[in-house]
Amino acid sequence: MASWVLSECGLRPFPRIYARPRSGIASLTPNPARIGLFQSDPFRVKPIGSRQRNRGIRVRVRVSAPLKLQSVEEEEEKEGERVNGVDGGEIGGEFDPGFPPPFKLADVRAAIPKHCWVKDPWKSMSYVVRDVAVVFGLAAAAAYLNNWVAWPLYWAAQGTMFWALFVLGHDCGHGSFSNNHKLNSVVGHILHSSILVPYHGWRISHRTHHQNHGHVENDESWHPLSEKIYKSLDGVTKKLRFTLPFPMLAYPIYLWSRSPGKTGSHYNPNSDLFVPNERKDVITSTVCWSAMAALLIGLSFVMGPVQLLKLYVIPYWIFVMWLDLVTYLHHHGHEEKLPWYRGEEWSYLRGGLTTLDRDYGWINNIHHDIGTHVIHHLFPQIPHYHLIEATEAAKPVLGRYYREPKKSLPLPFHLLGSLIRSMKQDHYVSDTGDVVYYQTDPQLYGSPKAE
Repeated sequence: MASWVLSECGLRPFPRIYARPRSGIASLTPNPARIGLFQSDPFRVKPIGSRQRNRGIRVRVRVSAPLKLQSVEEEEEKEGERVNGVDGGEIGGEFDPGFPPPFKLADVRAAIPKHCWVKDPWKSMSYVVRDVAVVFGLAAAAAYLNNWVAWPLYWAAQGTMFWALFVLGHDCGHGSFSNNHKLNSVVGHILHSSILVPYHGWRISHRTHHQNHGHVENDESWHPLSEKIYKSLDGVTKKLRFTLPFPMLAYPIYLWSRSPGKTGSHYNPNSDLFVPNERKDVITSTVCWSAMAALLIGLSFVMGPVQLLKLYVIPYWIFVMWLDLVTYLHHHGHEEKLPWYRGEEWSYLRGGLTTLDRDYGWINNIHHDIGTHVIHHLFPQIPHYHLIEATEAAKPVLGRYYREPKKSLPLPFHLLGSLIRSMKQDHYVSDTGDVVYYQTDPQLYGSPKAE
């Protein structure tokens, strides 16, 4: 049985470049922006029309025209030109983050030193050894001390280390851990199963997130609710989704049932998250997850449920809060509203430029610089230990499309303000429009604002 599980752990390179129907929202025409995703630059279909601002309101005039699929060379030439007579993002001296940038994905790629793309499996494994040693060391120390002064410190530290293990498994899922797909998959299964994450189920849905980042309907994690879906939710669901700490406990629920408006489960091989040739991968991950769950149940009989609660269950929930906090703030909570896209306005580059870097102080090194996120989203093949250098090299190209993160104190308490502000303001987006921004429901907390 064990040999079968390992034999099925091969990580397949991103085979699909077509849109997958989700939640009844099916795309019956190919999306040119998805083609060539991992080439030098995706194809893009340019928006037709003009924009103007009138008292902060975006007005779009759209003119229908026959679709023309252009060559890569034509697209790359056009992407470097002025768009509608405006240098990318500048409208009357005001920067517009929703405007097409004046550079190409290939320009960003070219600015990054070649050695930043090199994956060193020995270096990657050294991080695994380090983190696993710390996890077992913390558990042994807490069990030895066994007092109520040490336990809270242990929970915070161990929950953070569980999150660090997740990030290394995340690198395995992207193939940035090494060039050996079997090694990536075996290490990914061990790390993710140990913290109750179905490796292949998550890997595939996370791939979908990267392929569709910034797209209102097709993005997979922390994507906006449309106004129609938002208004269809009952009051309790709305409050739970936008009132802390409940959103920071959402990850296990997401694994079982996804987000509102979407269906499927990361554990079910027949879910619409997956295509038929991914079925065995999903089964393998679910078996590994089940084995870990059975091991935990067995340990509860050996050491007692209270000791298991203190050693594993509470750190697990701290890990969940870290995961939800970090992933949410990668895409929300900036001081300025950032766009989300639909239709022909979306492209891989424009969607990736709406992601945010965050500074976590001392935690940066512990969780493998996952806060350095913009370049990771554009080029997930880059190993985490090269992300800072790659980001510094790309900044001159990105210009104002890169948003410098606020410097953190040793512990990133400042991010709680960004999280709270976003939860109060970022509720839904309009059902119409190809470039949309979050809107606020003033009645959500029972105190409607005067219009």
